[in-house]
Amino acid sequence: MDTKLYLVRLGEISLKGLNRSFFEKKLKNNIKIKLRPFHNVVTKQKGRFYFEIDSACSNQQCEAAFSTTFGVVGYAKCVRCKKNVEIIEESSRALLKDYPFSEKGSFKVDVRRCDKNFETSSYDVSCKLAVIVHEEFPNLSVNLKHPDNILHVEIRNRVYIYTREKPGPNGLPVSTAGKGMLLLSGGIDSPVAGYKMGARGLKMECIYFHAYPYTSDKALEKVKTLATIISPFLQGTRLHVVPFTEQQLWIKSHCNEEETTLMFRACMMKVSTMIAKKNDATCLVTGEALAQVASQTLESMAFTDSTTPMLIIRPLVGMNKEEIIKTSVKIDTFETSILPYEDCCVIFSPKHPLTRPILEVEQQHFEEMHIEELLEKAVNETTIYDFSSKGIETFND
Repeated sequence: MDTKLYLVRLGEISLKGLNRSFFEKKLKNNIKIKLRPFHNVVTKQKGRFYFEIDSACSNQQCEAAFSTTFGVVGYAKCVRCKKNVEIIEESSRALLKDYPFSEKGSFKVDVRRCDKNFETSSYDVSCKLAVIVHEEFPNLSVNLKHPDNILHVEIRNRVYIYTREKPGPNGLPVSTAGKGMLLLSGGIDSPVAGYKMGARGLKMECIYFHAYPYTSDKALEKVKTLATIISPFLQGTRLHVVPFTEQQLWIKSHCNEEETTLMFRACMMKVSTMIAKKNDATCLVTGEALAQVASQTLESMAFTDSTTPMLIIRPLVGMNKEEIIKTSVKIDTFETSILPYEDCCVIFSPKHPLTRPILEVEQQHFEEMHIEELLEKAVNETTIYDFSSKGIETFND
């Protein structure tokens, strides 16, 4: 069978102690799931995976798998050869012909002699290969600190040679830190929050509150698109679409106007908690950042926290908008997030929202709304969209 070989470099999980094998196994399985249905074989060495993949899997498909899997620091297509200096030279020359350096700039040869029984020193191998690079690209100069091109050689049980390492998303493999529910609003912040927590190993499903016809079907399609974009980073996800029109109208008519946003948030936390428990999730994840809007002051978030027994994780709490936007551009959600289809909270926002609520007062006002049955109704009428490698499938929970 004709195959191609990729080196995958590990990062944080290499520093784990006795449970390192747990993280490595999860990372390997997460990548292999994305490479289906192509046959692939994995060889594990310290700090590295070597994936030998059926050549029917295109380079784009391989790289899509590696570039969206948390736990991968970097990856590169490489060649493998025997531990012989002459063979290393021949293999390096062949690789440079297939993947040539740029004609201008500088280069470096980086040799790692992990097998100390290999008699030739790293320095001597580097010198020999530098001659080959100079023969192939005479215009390039040597720069050991900031080279434009690098020829990597790793001498292990075999020798692995590569030139163009691409960055992975780093972090910890998804599903190594439990499961949560991401409140996906359709804005800039919540997809970034999901990405950040995925990088810490948290498996997530998404919840979206839809108040049709006050929020249009285009707003729903926008959220589905966002779920599609972040799904590969989350090893697949499901989107729970909660019908919330009746509930929001009830809230609007049963509380003071300045409290409506707070009460919306409280009810969303109640519903999200119920959905989380039904799906074995143990925390909620939001895109809230401290003092960004009225519902994200310390007092407002304290009230929100009091409405659920679950841990609420806010990975963006200390970030400014510029930092959040930079990440959203990086993960390709920004252009979708800024489409002009507003979510239900924005539609029903009061002109002068309460920013310094008193916890005990708001808790009492929430109880006085008597909205529990409507919230249970919203949970029971929730529709789930499954974002998997086969596409989007719809069913009722």
